[in-house]
Amino acid sequence: MEISGIISAIVIGLIIGALGRLVLPGKQNISIWLTLGIGVIAALLGTFLAAAIGVDDTRGVDWIELAIQIALAAGGVALVAGARARR
Repeated sequence: MEISGIISAIVIGLIIGALGRLVLPGKQNISIWLTLGIGVIAALLGTFLAAAIGVDDTRGVDWIELAIQIALAAGGVALVAGARARR
């Protein structure tokens, strides 16, 4: 992965974090900054996971990679919101 790929994953991760939060039903009691951080991590992990299964370089928009990233972000937001609710 090149530096431009990492930078684009971070930028897309900010959007992915918000989308991951919107996908979850109900209210999540975590800050927006934590949500965006989870999105960045999910975008980076999703990019590596898509590369591992061979769907990272397709013609046009990489819909499968985006779906993986959003699913990881939603899962991450759910885990963090659940952990914070137990405190």
